[in-house]
Amino acid sequence: MRTFSIVVPVYYNEPNLPDTVPQLLALSDKLSDYNVELVFVDDGSGDRSLEMLLEFQRRFPDNIKVVKLTRNFGSMAAIQAGMTVAMGDCVGMIASDLQDPPELFSDMIYHWEQGNKAVFAVRQDREESRLQKALSNSYYAIIQKLAIRNYPTGGFDFFVIDRQVVNEINRINEKNTNLMALIFWLGFKPILIPYVRRKREKGRSRWTLAKKLKLFVDTFVAFTFFPIRLLSVIGFVVAMVSFFYGAFILASWYFNGIEVKGWVPSMLVITLTAGIQMTMLGVLGEYLWRTLDEIRQRPQFVIDSIYSSPGQSIDSNQEGVK
Repeated sequence: MRTFSIVVPVYYNEPNLPDTVPQLLALSDKLSDYNVELVFVDDGSGDRSLEMLLEFQRRFPDNIKVVKLTRNFGSMAAIQAGMTVAMGDCVGMIASDLQDPPELFSDMIYHWEQGNKAVFAVRQDREESRLQKALSNSYYAIIQKLAIRNYPTGGFDFFVIDRQVVNEINRINEKNTNLMALIFWLGFKPILIPYVRRKREKGRSRWTLAKKLKLFVDTFVAFTFFPIRLLSVIGFVVAMVSFFYGAFILASWYFNGIEVKGWVPSMLVITLTAGIQMTMLGVLGEYLWRTLDEIRQRPQFVIDSIYSSPGQSIDSNQEGVK
């Protein structure tokens, strides 16, 4: 019997888990030809999420694994940690807040059985405010235009991928990246299934503006040379304008005897060029810092324990545990 693993990152999801876990367990009835393995990754939650997961794991030891990270490493790292533990022939990912419909996994598995190695549930619409929709649509439009061509409109973080794709992701082991963009970048032609992302009913989202901005920067730094090329163009344009402006002043003074004045224009030019230079240094610093982070080879996550049988905690370094 084939195994279908579902990775579920968990971070302060105590209100959602009593509904999420039973709905995911119910997939075993719909996918009767599969052994459904649920891999919950506790990403340093400070509420009772881990305690609740362990209780479910004791009740359903054959279906549930719980991975406990040592601290909060972020959702992308948590998903990748779950992929190293998942044993399925294919692996799905879903958030734990039930904004994505778990029953859609049945359709995704059908497409996987037809030989498709990547099946993405793409957000056709969202039950969110107009501002949230506008920001989200703008983000993905910029990604399509400047970073990853043909990236699914509306984005995705609800998917099923083949074991081969999972192995590639685990082999790359890239830090500070957009995992969904990385899966798309691998080049496996995806099947896109549209759906409407539901409104969050319980709990408070921890997907803050700061985290969204970090993901935006991570995506651009990891998947496009646009920021560096833009700096080159700006630097060249400013240099040429400065050169011609300087030549104009010098010629006016030499040939026409015009007295060189203009404290205000001088300060404007100085502050403008200084601002551009500092911005350039900031962008270059992002690339240098990420290069340093890769060279140091620190792990992008640290697994404290893996719970895979009643009352037993398996050390993450134990032989046989991925």
